[in-house]
Amino acid sequence: MSQTHPTAPGVPSGSSAGADTGTSAYAAAGVSIEAADAAVDLMRASVERARRPELIGGIGGFAGLFDASALTRFERPVLATSTDGVGTKVAIAQAMDVHDTIGFDLVGMVVDDLVVCGAEPLFMTDYIATGRVVPERIAAIVKGIADACVEAGCALAGGETAEHPGLLAPDEYDVAGAATGVVEGDRLLGPARVRPGDAVVAMASSGLHSNGYSLVRHVLLGEQGLGWSLDRHVPELGRTLGEELLEPTKVYAKACLAAAATNAVHAMAHVTGGGLAANLARSLPEELTATLERGTWTPGPVFDLVRTAGGVGVEDLEATLNCGVGMVAVVAPEGVDAVLGVLAEQGVRSWVAGEVMPAAADADRGAVRLVGRHPGW
Repeated sequence: MSQTHPTAPGVPSGSSAGADTGTSAYAAAGVSIEAADAAVDLMRASVERARRPELIGGIGGFAGLFDASALTRFERPVLATSTDGVGTKVAIAQAMDVHDTIGFDLVGMVVDDLVVCGAEPLFMTDYIATGRVVPERIAAIVKGIADACVEAGCALAGGETAEHPGLLAPDEYDVAGAATGVVEGDRLLGPARVRPGDAVVAMASSGLHSNGYSLVRHVLLGEQGLGWSLDRHVPELGRTLGEELLEPTKVYAKACLAAAATNAVHAMAHVTGGGLAANLARSLPEELTATLERGTWTPGPVFDLVRTAGGVGVEDLEATLNCGVGMVAVVAPEGVDAVLGVLAEQGVRSWVAGEVMPAAADADRGAVRLVGRHPGW
């Protein structure tokens, strides 16, 4: 990103190395310190918006600083950390030359993993590797990251932009990030809290989010699939294919923390790679199982398009894509109405999709079953 090390690692912005090496031999090798400095200037306002009171300093340091005295409000603060990337969705952003939304995908993938255990996201750092630093493009990527951090209540504490000529094509880039959060020790969410009779509350996804794009690209864009172009208007989607595929990931952090504050949430699961069943199973104790009713929701049209165009079976689709559910909460039955109400107030569409029960057979232990059919499928 360029807050801590705006060019290659070890060559910070404003270094005297740029006066000679950066404008001659280094530039001839394909690395421009001047372009990185320009990117820092362009992203400065975006980064400043993504602050918390505990953040110390600003752009240009060698490390992001966070005042840990803020943790004294916890009796037993437990730190949580998560790291992730966006995957092949960056290929869609590059092909469309739209770069200010991919940051939501990055923040969503990282921060919402933290929230699953009940952790409040504190700060995040990012890493952008590119074949050539185009200041406006880097600034657009960082703007998306910063905007998503604001939405998540998380500070953007630092980052790195690395120019890799020869390894990446000039217009190629990849993004990754890591975040740290904190939760009170006796408020940790997870399998140990889940009980028979708990309800499974599903939260709607905004679309494909950031998983399964290799399948989606193969089916919709590939020569062995439909071979459609990104600018093709698709009536079922109500917009172009590229606009649908670039729809940003929903960031659930604030809504999930508000739901957890009801004290009715026992566990959560972020529906990413592996799909709904596999991710919910990670939040169940071995002696329990969960059954979800497909009939309680209709996946968005993009999921049906992948299913029908690619001849992909429902179970294969569910093992790859989120199929309309981006996050789930396991909730005490007496707290379901409160949780649904809080999520609605936070602008998250949610519903009861299933129930947790004792496992009747060894094959069901810790497993999740999806039964029935989605309406219209």
